[in-house]
Amino acid sequence: MGDYKENIIPHSHSITKSDRVAKNGYQPKVLWFTGLSGSGKSTLASALEVHLHNKDYSTYILDGDNIRSGLNNDLDFSDRSRQENIRRISEVAKLFIDAGVIVLTAFISPFKSDRKSARDLVGPENFIEIHVDCPLEVCEERDVKGLYKKARAGQIKFFTGISSPFEEPENPDIRVNTADDSLEDCLAELIKKIEPKISL
Repeated sequence: MGDYKENIIPHSHSITKSDRVAKNGYQPKVLWFTGLSGSGKSTLASALEVHLHNKDYSTYILDGDNIRSGLNNDLDFSDRSRQENIRRISEVAKLFIDAGVIVLTAFISPFKSDRKSARDLVGPENFIEIHVDCPLEVCEERDVKGLYKKARAGQIKFFTGISSPFEEPENPDIRVNTADDSLEDCLAELIKKIEPKISL
């Protein structure tokens, strides 16, 4: 049968990312929010998207539960599936970048190697890693979705922070502390550091 990949030939289109950047007047980026469950990734990403949308930037949020309800509903939470989850998300984010859209991703993405792979895939110049820093005990106290309680009871396998590790980013592009700082303060910090990176 041969290697089927030999018959895949990507098509070059007339309109390029550079054309879209010139038309839009800003640089599309992947804003990659990483942190424990309950740290505030989705809340912050949503608040930041509202701010950017109101300033006429084209945006889209890729959120963990939403993606796993559709595109990645065939994956579990084993290490291998987590790796594939991040790979697929990275490929989708890369398409958004090419389309000229600022994409905000809110995923635990617990492994350093997977976050590095995501950065490499979309291009380091397009990738902004945001560590939503919040201690496990605070996230567990919040337990917004009741998942920590289930994990402690053994009802959820491979739960990050309990039965699966979270490898904290050592040098994220941006770090915000949602345990000590308010949503408004964290959002202000994000805006201050991100807007110069998307401006032409």
